[in-house]
Amino acid sequence: MTVSRRICLGFMAAILTGAILLTLPISTADGEWGSFVTALFTSTSAVCVTGLIVVDTGTYFSSFGQGVIALLIQIGGLGYMTASSFLLLLLGRKFRLRDKVALQQSFDKPGMAGVLELVRSIIIATLIIEAAGVFLLMVAFKSDYSSGRSLWLSVFHSISAFNNAGFSLFPDSLMGYVTSPIINFTITALIILGGIGYDTIVESYRWVLNRLKGRPQRQVFSLQFKIATTTTLFLLIFGTILFFYTEIGNQATLEPLTIGNQVMAAWFQSVTCRTAGFNTIDIGKMTAAGIFVSIILMFIGACPGSTGGGIKTTTARVLFKTTQTVLEGRTQVLCYQRQIPSELVLKAVGVVVGSLMVATISSTLIAISDPTISPIAIVFEVVSAFATVGLSMGITASLSTFAKLVLVGTMYIGRVGVLLLLSAILGEPTPSALRYPDEEILVG
Repeated sequence: MTVSRRICLGFMAAILTGAILLTLPISTADGEWGSFVTALFTSTSAVCVTGLIVVDTGTYFSSFGQGVIALLIQIGGLGYMTASSFLLLLLGRKFRLRDKVALQQSFDKPGMAGVLELVRSIIIATLIIEAAGVFLLMVAFKSDYSSGRSLWLSVFHSISAFNNAGFSLFPDSLMGYVTSPIINFTITALIILGGIGYDTIVESYRWVLNRLKGRPQRQVFSLQFKIATTTTLFLLIFGTILFFYTEIGNQATLEPLTIGNQVMAAWFQSVTCRTAGFNTIDIGKMTAAGIFVSIILMFIGACPGSTGGGIKTTTARVLFKTTQTVLEGRTQVLCYQRQIPSELVLKAVGVVVGSLMVATISSTLIAISDPTISPIAIVFEVVSAFATVGLSMGITASLSTFAKLVLVGTMYIGRVGVLLLLSAILGEPTPSALRYPDEEILVG
C-alpha cells in the first residue's frame, strides 16, 4: 500500500472509530444513543481539527464524549503517521524499513536519517507547549470555576488551540472572555505555535539554544523558516489592521469595547482565521468586509508541517513570487536569493486550483440542497471547512443532512490534502522519458 493511501485510510479509520464512540450512550450527556450523522460530523471535525459543530460540545456530550473529542483532536493534529508511530514507540515495537520509509515520505524528508528522533521531538514539543497552555489558562478559569472544572477546561482548550481545532466547551466559544488578556494571548500563542510548523519550532529552538550557549557561529535559517515566519507575521499584522478598520464602527462586534480591547479582539480574530476556529466576537454579525477578510485569511491558512490547514503560507508566497517574476519579465522565481524549483511552482498551482475546485463544488452542492441560506454564508462555511478552520456564521446546525455530509467530505479533503488524496486514488505518478515539442498559445 502506498503512503498516500495509508494516510488517507488512516484518517478515515480514525473518523469512523470516533463516530462510533461518540454515538454510544456513554458519550452523550443524556445517556441516550446519539445521532450517527451528528457523531460522524463531530468526529470528522475533530480528526480534521476543524471545529465546526452541529451541537453544543459542552452540553450535548458527556465528560467521556468530550474526552474522546480531545483525543481525536490530538490524533488529527499530530497526523496519522506521527500518531501511529508514537503508539508503536509506546508499545516498544521496532520500526520496520517500510514504517521508516512511510514516515520519511509523510514528513517529505530527503532521507530516513533522524525520522524517529523527529517523531520524538514532535511529541515532546507538543506536550510541553500544551502543558504550558494548561497552566496559563488555569489562572483565568480558576476565578470562575472549581479546581477540577477549571483544570478540564484548561486541558481541553489547550489541546484544541495548539492543534488549531477550535472546539470549545462554551456555547459561545470564547466570546465571554473577549476582554481577558490571559485567555486571548494564551490561546493565540498556542494557535500560532501549532500553525507555524514543527520544523520552524525546531529551528527556533536551535537558535535559542545556540544563543544561550554563547556559540559564535551564525545559524543559517532555511528558506522554509524564512518564508513561514515572515509570511505568518505579515498576515497576522495585516489581518489585525483590516479587522480593526472594518469592525471598529460595528455595534455588534468591536464598537462597544475599549480601544485596547478592540485591538486585542481584532488581533484574536486575525490569529483564529489561521485555521483555529475560536471566536471572541459574533462572526454572524460581522460586516461584509470583515467576512471577506476572514475568507481570504482562512483560505491561505497555516504553514506546512503544522496542525493547521488551508493552501498554506508557503504556497501563497510561491504564487506571489511567481506572479512578481512574470510581471518583472524574469524566468527564475527567486525568494531570499534562492531559486524556487519549477516543480514546486507547478505543485503550488495545483494545490490552489484543486482547492478552488473543491470549494466551488461543495458550495454549489450546498446551495442546491439548502437554497434559502445566504450564498456568502455558504462560501464562508465551505472555506472554513476546507481550510479546517471551524469559524461559522451560525448556519452549521440548520443545514440539511446532505449539506452536512458535503461538509464532512470537504473537511476530510482539506485535512489530507487535495494532491495527497488524488495520489491515493490514482496511484503514485510514474516518470516518463518522453518529451513532446513546445508550441506557443495565448495566455492572459
